[in-house]
Formats: sequence, C-alpha cells, structure tokens
Amino acid sequence: MPEQSNDYRVVVFGAGGVGKSSLVLRFVKGTFRDTYIPTIEDTYRQVISCDKSICTLQITDTTGSHQFPAMQRLSISKGHAFILVYSITSRQSLEELKPIYEQICEIKGDVESIPIMLVGNKCDESPSREVESGEAEALARKWKCAFMETSAKLNHNVKELFQELLNLEKRRTVSLQIDGKKSKQQIVCPPRLPSPSPVKPTVVRVACPTPTC
Repeated sequence: MPEQSNDYRVVVFGAGGVGKSSLVLRFVKGTFRDTYIPTIEDTYRQVISCDKSICTLQITDTTGSHQFPAMQRLSISKGHAFILVYSITSRQSLEELKPIYEQICEIKGDVESIPIMLVGNKCDESPSREVESGEAEALARKWKCAFMETSAKLNHNVKELFQELLNLEKRRTVSLQIDGKKSKQQIVCPPRLPSPSPVKPTVVRVACPTPTC
C-alpha cells in the first residue's frame, strides 16, 4: 500500500445486473435488495487492521455501463485489488469481463502480484445456469487469479470472498473486522515465493445451502 494512503482500495467490476452492488452491500451492511438500481460509481468503507495499524478497506462499486471509459481506467490505476463479477446465469456477463481484465493487465503490468478474484454470483439460480464452474475455473487458471461462486441473496460465500481477496495480498498481514466487532479474523499472508511453474488459481468449492442451487 502506498505510504501516503491509509486506504486499501478494492475495485469491483462487472456487467449491469450481475449483483456487484448486492455483494458489496451484503458485505458492508449485511443487507440485500431485490430491485436492480443501476450504479455509476459508489464507494464503501470498512475498517481493517494492516501492519498492526488501522486503515480503511475502500470498496469501489463501478458502473456496469461502458459509457465511462475514463472513470474505469482511473479506478484501475488507483486500485490495489480487483473483484471481477459475472452472473452464472449469463454467459455474456462473463465475456464482458475479458476486456476489463485485459485493461487491468495493460495498466497494472504484472498482474501475478495483484489480488484478483473471478466471482460467479447468483449461484442460488443454478437451474438457469449458463456458465459451468469448470469453465470459469479454467478461465481463472488462464488469468492466474482466484475463483469463487457466491450468492448475495443467500449471503453465501460473501464474507469468504473478501477474506480470500485479502489472503491473496502477499505483502503484509491483514486482519479483517466484520461489522465493527472487536474480535478479528486473522489472515496471515505468507511471503511470495518464486515458482517455476504457472500459478494455479485458488478455487473455493462450497455447495450452496439450498436445494435451488
């Protein structure tokens, strides 16, 4: 994290309607809304402990529209970590992440040192699934990032998503305070070691808790 900043900035990308805002609101506020409200850009903050000092997890929920390319580039340039969200019920939403990932590579350079999560949301709508988890896992391996499926509606893997993202941060020990509680879940980030083989993604397989999944 840059010394002049007390924020650790996480940027959430994805097409409109995939549930970006729902994931962020579920994590930050513990709430879920059924109605879809298009976002231009919203920023939320959550307190974390970083290098034994208090700093802020700043989560930027970006627009699903392609009308603001300059804003998208600025979000990437300022971001420390990225969440790329698609809906498992929409193959098109997964395709729309590819140019975003390419732009992250263009602006950031070596993405192997940057925490990135590929997230398949709406796993509670599995009967309408268009993207199999194996296909997304293969893409995550290609992109050398982590992969997880979530349901903002059921609060499934939401906290785990942000914990895993911080766990990918290899440069420091980070602990996350959920909902302002005093007890902290410690995430110890080991030093990054060079590897002669391609980096495999972290794949988290957790069955959805309802029969609809």
